[in-house]
Amino acid sequence: MAGSYPEGAPAVLADKRQQFGSRFLSDPARVFHHNAWDNVEWSEEQAAAAERKVQENSIQRVCQEKQVDYEINAHKYWNDFYKIHENGFFKDRHWLFTEFPELAPSQNQNHLKDWFLENKSEVCECRNNEDGPGLIMEEQHKCSLKSLEHKTQTPPVEENVTQKISDLEICADEFPGSSATYRILEVTFYSIIFVHMSDPGLFVYCCDFSSTAIELVQTNSEYDPSRCFAFVHDLCDEEKSYPVPKGSLDIIILIFVLSAIVPDKMQKAINRLSRLLKPGGMVLLRDYGRYDMAQLRFKKGQCLSGNFYVRGDGTRVYFFTQEEPDMLFTTAGLEKVQNLVDHRLQVNRGKQLTMYRVWIQCKYCKPLLSSTS
Repeated sequence: MAGSYPEGAPAVLADKRQQFGSRFLSDPARVFHHNAWDNVEWSEEQAAAAERKVQENSIQRVCQEKQVDYEINAHKYWNDFYKIHENGFFKDRHWLFTEFPELAPSQNQNHLKDWFLENKSEVCECRNNEDGPGLIMEEQHKCSLKSLEHKTQTPPVEENVTQKISDLEICADEFPGSSATYRILEVTFYSIIFVHMSDPGLFVYCCDFSSTAIELVQTNSEYDPSRCFAFVHDLCDEEKSYPVPKGSLDIIILIFVLSAIVPDKMQKAINRLSRLLKPGGMVLLRDYGRYDMAQLRFKKGQCLSGNFYVRGDGTRVYFFTQEEPDMLFTTAGLEKVQNLVDHRLQVNRGKQLTMYRVWIQCKYCKPLLSSTS
Protein backbone atom coordinates (compact mmCIF):
# COMPACT_ATOMS: atom_id res chain seq x y z
CA MET A 1 0.00 0.00 0.00
CA ALA A 2 1.74 3.32 -0.11
CA GLY A 3 5.43 3.68 -0.31
CA SER A 4 3.80 4.33 -3.62
CA TYR A 5 4.75 7.91 -4.27
CA PRO A 6 8.21 8.00 -2.69
CA GLU A 7 10.25 11.15 -2.50
CA GLY A 8 12.86 10.09 -5.03
CA ALA A 9 15.80 10.57 -2.69
CA PRO A 10 19.24 10.22 -4.26
CA ALA A 11 20.80 6.78 -4.28
CA VAL A 12 23.93 7.49 -2.28
CA LEU A 13 25.69 5.33 0.23
CA ALA A 14 24.60 6.06 3.80
CA ASP A 15 28.09 6.92 5.05
CA LYS A 16 28.43 9.56 2.32
CA ARG A 17 24.94 11.04 2.46
CA GLN A 18 24.24 13.86 4.88
CA GLN A 19 21.20 13.54 7.12
CA PHE A 20 18.36 15.88 6.22
CA GLY A 21 18.44 19.27 7.87
CA SER A 22 22.07 19.97 7.00
CA ARG A 23 21.85 21.93 3.73
CA PHE A 24 20.45 25.43 4.13
CA LEU A 25 19.63 28.04 1.52
CA SER A 26 21.17 31.23 2.92
CA ASP A 27 21.46 33.00 -0.42
CA PRO A 28 18.35 32.84 -2.66
CA ALA A 29 20.55 33.53 -5.67
CA ARG A 30 22.13 30.07 -5.17
CA VAL A 31 18.82 28.18 -5.23
CA PHE A 32 19.73 26.29 -8.41
CA HIS A 33 23.18 25.29 -7.21
CA HIS A 34 21.83 22.08 -5.59
CA ASN A 35 18.91 19.70 -6.16
CA ALA A 36 17.38 20.24 -2.72
CA TRP A 37 17.50 22.50 0.33
CA ASP A 38 16.50 21.54 3.88
CA ASN A 39 14.30 23.28 6.45
CA VAL A 40 13.25 26.05 4.10
CA GLU A 41 11.22 28.65 5.95
CA TRP A 42 7.89 29.63 4.44
CA SER A 43 6.84 33.25 4.40
CA GLU A 44 3.47 34.20 5.87
CA GLU A 45 2.24 34.93 2.36
CA GLN A 46 3.30 31.50 1.09
CA ALA A 47 1.64 29.72 4.02
CA ALA A 48 -1.56 31.73 3.53
CA ALA A 49 -1.60 30.97 -0.19
CA ALA A 50 -1.20 27.24 0.52
CA GLU A 51 -4.08 27.34 2.98
CA ARG A 52 -6.30 29.10 0.44
CA LYS A 53 -5.41 26.53 -2.20
CA VAL A 54 -6.40 23.66 0.09
CA GLN A 55 -9.68 25.38 0.95
CA GLU A 56 -10.40 25.78 -2.75
CA ASN A 57 -9.67 22.19 -3.74
CA SER A 58 -11.64 20.86 -0.77
CA ILE A 59 -14.93 22.63 -1.47
CA GLN A 60 -16.24 20.02 -3.90
CA ARG A 61 -16.18 16.52 -2.39
CA VAL A 62 -16.25 13.16 -4.12
CA CYS A 63 -19.78 11.74 -4.08
CA GLN A 64 -20.54 9.05 -1.50
CA GLU A 65 -21.10 6.33 -4.11
CA LYS A 66 -17.58 6.78 -5.49
CA GLN A 67 -16.10 7.00 -2.02
CA VAL A 68 -17.57 3.59 -1.23
CA ASP A 69 -16.06 2.22 -4.45
CA TYR A 70 -12.60 3.59 -3.59
CA GLU A 71 -12.80 1.85 -0.20
CA ILE A 72 -14.22 -1.50 -1.30
CA ASN A 73 -11.98 -1.81 -4.36
CA ALA A 74 -8.88 -0.22 -2.86
CA HIS A 75 -6.84 -3.40 -3.40
CA LYS A 76 -7.70 -3.33 -7.12
CA TYR A 77 -6.49 0.26 -7.49
CA TRP A 78 -3.22 -0.58 -5.72
CA ASN A 79 -2.75 -3.73 -7.80
CA ASP A 80 -3.12 -1.65 -10.95
CA PHE A 81 -0.67 0.89 -9.59
CA TYR A 82 2.02 -1.72 -8.94
CA LYS A 83 1.49 -3.32 -12.35
CA ILE A 84 2.24 0.03 -13.96
CA HIS A 85 5.15 1.02 -11.72
CA GLU A 86 6.64 -2.40 -10.99
CA ASN A 87 10.15 -1.40 -12.07
CA GLY A 88 10.26 1.69 -9.86
CA PHE A 89 10.59 0.13 -6.43
CA PHE A 90 13.75 -1.97 -6.33
CA LYS A 91 16.10 0.97 -6.05
CA ASP A 92 18.97 1.86 -3.76
CA ARG A 93 17.33 3.04 -0.54
CA HIS A 94 20.44 3.62 1.55
CA TRP A 95 19.08 7.07 2.40
CA LEU A 96 16.72 5.29 4.80
CA PHE A 97 19.67 4.10 6.85
CA THR A 98 20.89 7.67 7.10
CA GLU A 99 17.56 9.05 8.29
CA PHE A 100 16.80 5.95 10.37
CA PRO A 101 20.06 4.42 11.69
CA GLU A 102 17.89 2.20 13.89
CA LEU A 103 17.46 -0.01 10.84
CA ALA A 104 21.03 -1.22 11.33
CA PRO A 105 20.66 -3.93 13.99
CA SER A 106 23.95 -3.27 15.80
CA GLN A 107 23.21 0.43 16.22
CA ASN A 108 19.72 -0.11 17.57
CA GLN A 109 20.91 -2.83 19.96
CA ASN A 110 23.43 -0.37 21.35
CA HIS A 111 20.60 2.15 21.77
CA LEU A 112 18.52 -0.42 23.63
CA LYS A 113 21.44 -1.45 25.84
CA ASP A 114 22.06 2.16 26.86
CA TRP A 115 18.37 2.57 27.56
CA PHE A 116 18.36 -0.62 29.60
CA LEU A 117 21.27 0.57 31.73
CA GLU A 118 19.51 3.87 32.36
CA ASN A 119 16.37 2.04 33.53
CA LYS A 120 18.09 -0.95 35.14
CA SER A 121 17.00 -0.20 38.71
CA GLU A 122 13.36 0.16 37.64
CA VAL A 123 13.44 -3.12 35.74
CA CYS A 124 15.06 -5.00 38.61
CA GLU A 125 12.50 -3.64 41.05
CA CYS A 126 9.69 -5.05 38.93
CA ARG A 127 11.39 -8.43 38.73
CA ASN A 128 11.47 -8.69 42.51
CA ASN A 129 7.68 -8.99 42.49
CA GLU A 130 7.22 -12.66 41.64
CA ASP A 131 3.64 -12.14 40.54
CA GLY A 132 4.25 -8.84 38.79
CA PRO A 133 4.20 -8.09 35.06
CA GLY A 134 7.94 -7.38 35.12
CA LEU A 135 8.65 -11.08 35.59
CA ILE A 136 6.30 -11.97 32.76
CA MET A 137 8.01 -9.44 30.53
CA GLU A 138 11.37 -10.97 31.40
CA GLU A 139 10.18 -14.43 30.39
CA GLN A 140 8.36 -13.40 27.22
CA HIS A 141 10.79 -10.84 25.85
CA LYS A 142 14.06 -11.88 27.58
CA CYS A 143 14.66 -8.23 28.39
CA SER A 144 18.08 -8.63 29.98
CA LEU A 145 21.40 -7.04 29.25
CA LYS A 146 22.67 -10.29 27.80
CA SER A 147 19.82 -10.60 25.30
CA LEU A 148 20.10 -6.97 24.26
CA GLU A 149 23.65 -7.50 23.04
CA HIS A 150 23.51 -8.21 19.31
CA LYS A 151 24.64 -11.72 18.42
CA THR A 152 25.36 -12.72 14.87
CA GLN A 153 24.23 -16.27 14.43
CA THR A 154 22.81 -17.50 11.15
CA PRO A 155 19.16 -18.54 11.46
CA PRO A 156 18.31 -21.87 9.87
CA VAL A 157 16.32 -21.90 6.66
CA GLU A 158 12.60 -21.73 7.37
CA GLU A 159 10.98 -24.82 5.90
CA ASN A 160 7.49 -25.08 4.48
CA VAL A 161 6.63 -21.48 5.23
CA THR A 162 3.19 -20.77 3.82
CA GLN A 163 2.29 -17.33 2.57
CA LYS A 164 -1.32 -17.85 3.63
CA ILE A 165 -1.42 -16.11 6.98
CA SER A 166 -4.95 -17.28 7.68
CA ASP A 167 -3.69 -20.85 7.76
CA LEU A 168 -0.60 -20.09 9.83
CA GLU A 169 -0.49 -21.18 13.45
CA ILE A 170 1.36 -18.51 15.41
CA CYS A 171 3.02 -19.39 18.69
CA ALA A 172 5.73 -17.77 20.77
CA ASP A 173 8.36 -20.41 19.96
CA GLU A 174 7.91 -21.10 16.25
CA PHE A 175 7.04 -18.61 13.55
CA PRO A 176 8.81 -17.26 10.45
CA GLY A 177 12.03 -15.67 11.66
CA SER A 178 11.64 -17.02 15.21
CA SER A 179 15.36 -17.81 15.44
CA ALA A 180 16.46 -14.32 14.34
CA THR A 181 18.01 -11.90 16.82
CA TYR A 182 16.61 -8.79 15.14
CA ARG A 183 13.26 -8.48 13.34
CA ILE A 184 11.98 -5.69 11.12
CA LEU A 185 8.47 -5.37 9.69
CA GLU A 186 8.34 -3.28 6.54
CA VAL A 187 4.73 -2.28 5.93
CA THR A 188 4.60 -2.05 2.14
CA PHE A 189 7.92 -2.73 0.47
CA TYR A 190 10.48 0.00 0.11
CA SER A 191 13.45 -2.22 -0.63
CA ILE A 192 14.70 -2.46 2.96
CA ILE A 193 14.00 -6.14 2.45
CA PHE A 194 16.88 -6.27 -0.06
CA VAL A 195 19.28 -3.70 1.39
CA HIS A 196 20.75 -4.73 4.73
CA MET A 197 20.57 -8.52 4.56
CA SER A 198 24.28 -9.15 5.19
CA ASP A 199 23.61 -9.34 8.93
CA PRO A 200 22.94 -13.04 9.65
CA GLY A 201 20.80 -12.30 12.69
CA LEU A 202 18.35 -10.08 10.81
CA PHE A 203 14.94 -11.23 9.55
CA VAL A 204 12.69 -8.89 7.57
CA TYR A 205 8.92 -9.17 7.19
CA CYS A 206 7.19 -7.34 4.37
CA CYS A 207 3.45 -6.85 4.00
CA ASP A 208 1.35 -4.92 1.55
CA PHE A 209 -2.33 -4.45 0.80
CA SER A 210 -1.64 -5.35 -2.81
CA SER A 211 -1.13 -8.97 -3.87
CA THR A 212 0.69 -7.67 -6.94
CA ALA A 213 3.20 -5.86 -4.75
CA ILE A 214 3.92 -9.00 -2.74
CA GLU A 215 4.27 -11.04 -5.93
CA LEU A 216 6.87 -8.53 -7.15
CA VAL A 217 8.82 -9.01 -3.94
CA GLN A 218 8.62 -12.81 -3.94
CA THR A 219 9.70 -13.11 -7.57
CA ASN A 220 12.66 -10.77 -7.17
CA SER A 221 15.97 -12.61 -7.55
CA GLU A 222 17.19 -11.27 -4.19
CA TYR A 223 14.22 -12.59 -2.23
CA ASP A 224 15.40 -15.25 0.24
CA PRO A 225 12.63 -17.03 2.21
CA SER A 226 15.16 -17.97 4.88
CA ARG A 227 15.81 -14.29 5.59
CA CYS A 228 12.51 -12.59 4.80
CA PHE A 229 8.79 -13.27 4.70
CA ALA A 230 6.43 -11.35 2.39
CA PHE A 231 2.68 -11.56 2.83
CA VAL A 232 -0.53 -9.80 1.83
CA HIS A 233 -2.11 -7.91 4.71
CA ASP A 234 -4.69 -5.18 5.23
CA LEU A 235 -3.68 -3.03 8.20
CA CYS A 236 -7.31 -2.13 8.78
CA ASP A 237 -8.65 -5.70 8.88
CA GLU A 238 -8.95 -6.55 12.56
CA GLU A 239 -9.90 -10.14 11.73
CA LYS A 240 -6.56 -10.90 10.11
CA SER A 241 -3.61 -11.80 12.32
CA TYR A 242 0.05 -11.05 11.74
CA PRO A 243 2.53 -13.93 11.24
CA VAL A 244 4.42 -12.97 14.40
CA PRO A 245 3.39 -12.98 18.07
CA LYS A 246 2.95 -9.85 20.14
CA GLY A 247 6.14 -8.33 21.48
CA SER A 248 8.42 -9.89 18.86
CA LEU A 249 9.48 -7.02 16.56
CA ASP A 250 12.38 -4.61 16.96
CA ILE A 251 11.39 -2.17 14.21
CA ILE A 252 8.25 -1.35 12.22
CA ILE A 253 8.73 0.81 9.12
CA LEU A 254 5.92 3.01 7.77
CA ILE A 255 7.25 4.90 4.74
CA PHE A 256 4.41 6.75 2.95
CA VAL A 257 1.98 4.11 4.24
CA LEU A 258 -0.27 5.62 6.90
CA SER A 259 -1.43 8.34 4.50
CA ALA A 260 -3.09 5.70 2.29
CA ILE A 261 -5.46 4.65 5.09
CA VAL A 262 -8.89 6.16 5.76
CA PRO A 263 -8.30 8.59 8.66
CA ASP A 264 -10.99 7.00 10.83
CA LYS A 265 -9.17 3.65 10.67
CA MET A 266 -5.66 4.87 11.41
CA GLN A 267 -5.78 4.60 15.20
CA LYS A 268 -6.84 0.96 15.33
CA ALA A 269 -4.20 0.07 12.76
CA ILE A 270 -1.49 1.74 14.86
CA ASN A 271 -2.81 0.11 18.03
CA ARG A 272 -2.44 -3.34 16.48
CA LEU A 273 1.03 -2.63 15.15
CA SER A 274 2.27 -1.29 18.48
CA ARG A 275 1.39 -4.57 20.19
CA LEU A 276 3.86 -6.37 17.93
CA LEU A 277 6.81 -4.34 19.22
CA LYS A 278 9.20 -5.57 21.87
CA PRO A 279 9.73 -3.26 24.86
CA GLY A 280 12.19 -0.75 23.44
CA GLY A 281 11.05 -1.52 19.88
CA MET A 282 10.44 1.41 17.57
CA VAL A 283 8.10 2.62 14.82
CA LEU A 284 9.76 4.68 12.09
CA LEU A 285 7.49 6.87 9.96
CA ARG A 286 7.94 9.18 7.02
CA ASP A 287 4.84 10.55 5.31
CA TYR A 288 3.17 13.50 3.63
CA GLY A 289 2.82 16.75 5.57
CA ARG A 290 0.09 19.38 5.38
CA TYR A 291 0.43 21.74 2.40
CA ASP A 292 2.90 19.52 0.59
CA MET A 293 3.15 20.31 -3.11
CA ALA A 294 1.16 17.17 -3.92
CA GLN A 295 -1.78 18.41 -1.83
CA LEU A 296 -1.77 21.83 -3.47
CA ARG A 297 -1.88 20.24 -6.94
CA PHE A 298 -5.19 18.45 -6.41
CA LYS A 299 -8.15 19.77 -8.37
CA LYS A 300 -11.69 20.37 -7.20
CA GLY A 301 -13.68 17.15 -6.99
CA GLN A 302 -10.77 14.99 -5.76
CA CYS A 303 -11.24 15.66 -2.06
CA LEU A 304 -12.79 12.81 -0.03
CA SER A 305 -12.74 14.53 3.37
CA GLY A 306 -10.56 17.03 5.19
CA ASN A 307 -6.99 16.73 3.80
CA PHE A 308 -7.82 13.30 2.33
CA TYR A 309 -7.81 12.97 -1.48
CA VAL A 310 -8.12 10.47 -4.29
CA ARG A 311 -5.57 10.45 -7.08
CA GLY A 312 -6.43 9.95 -10.73
CA ASP A 313 -5.52 6.25 -10.47
CA GLY A 314 -7.96 5.63 -7.59
CA THR A 315 -5.36 5.45 -4.81
CA ARG A 316 -5.85 7.76 -1.84
CA VAL A 317 -3.61 9.98 0.27
CA TYR A 318 -3.84 11.97 3.50
CA PHE A 319 -1.68 14.95 4.49
CA PHE A 320 -0.67 15.14 8.17
CA THR A 321 0.03 17.91 10.63
CA GLN A 322 2.88 17.31 13.05
CA GLU A 323 0.43 16.75 15.89
CA GLU A 324 -1.66 14.03 14.24
CA PRO A 325 0.95 11.22 14.19
CA ASP A 326 1.89 12.17 17.75
CA MET A 327 -1.69 11.64 18.86
CA LEU A 328 -1.93 8.32 17.02
CA PHE A 329 1.29 6.89 18.47
CA THR A 330 0.96 8.17 22.02
CA THR A 331 -2.64 6.94 22.18
CA ALA A 332 -1.24 3.51 21.25
CA GLY A 333 1.09 3.70 24.25
CA LEU A 334 4.30 4.68 22.43
CA GLU A 335 6.74 7.38 23.48
CA LYS A 336 8.08 10.12 21.21
CA VAL A 337 11.72 9.92 20.22
CA GLN A 338 11.48 12.21 17.18
CA ASN A 339 8.71 14.16 15.45
CA LEU A 340 9.92 16.55 12.76
CA VAL A 341 8.45 18.52 9.88
CA ASP A 342 10.79 18.50 6.89
CA HIS A 343 10.15 21.58 4.75
CA ARG A 344 12.27 20.79 1.74
CA LEU A 345 12.78 22.79 -1.41
CA GLN A 346 13.42 20.51 -4.38
CA VAL A 347 14.88 22.02 -7.50
CA ASN A 348 14.74 21.05 -11.16
CA ARG A 349 17.85 22.79 -12.36
CA GLY A 350 17.25 21.87 -15.99
CA LYS A 351 13.79 23.48 -16.10
CA GLN A 352 14.59 26.09 -13.44
CA LEU A 353 11.64 24.95 -11.32
CA THR A 354 11.24 24.98 -7.53
CA MET A 355 9.02 22.51 -5.67
CA TYR A 356 8.11 22.88 -2.01
CA ARG A 357 7.73 19.53 -0.26
CA VAL A 358 6.51 18.91 3.27
CA TRP A 359 7.13 15.58 4.99
CA ILE A 360 6.62 14.32 8.51
CA GLN A 361 9.37 12.16 10.01
CA CYS A 362 8.75 10.34 13.30
CA LYS A 363 10.28 7.80 15.65
CA TYR A 364 8.15 6.40 18.48
CA CYS A 365 9.32 3.79 20.95
CA LYS A 366 7.53 1.21 23.06
CA PRO A 367 8.38 1.78 26.74
CA LEU A 368 10.58 -0.82 28.43
CA LEU A 369 7.94 -1.00 31.12
CA SER A 370 4.25 -0.35 30.64
CA SER A 371 2.54 2.28 32.79
CA THR A 372 0.81 -0.50 34.70
CA SER A 373 4.08 -2.24 35.65
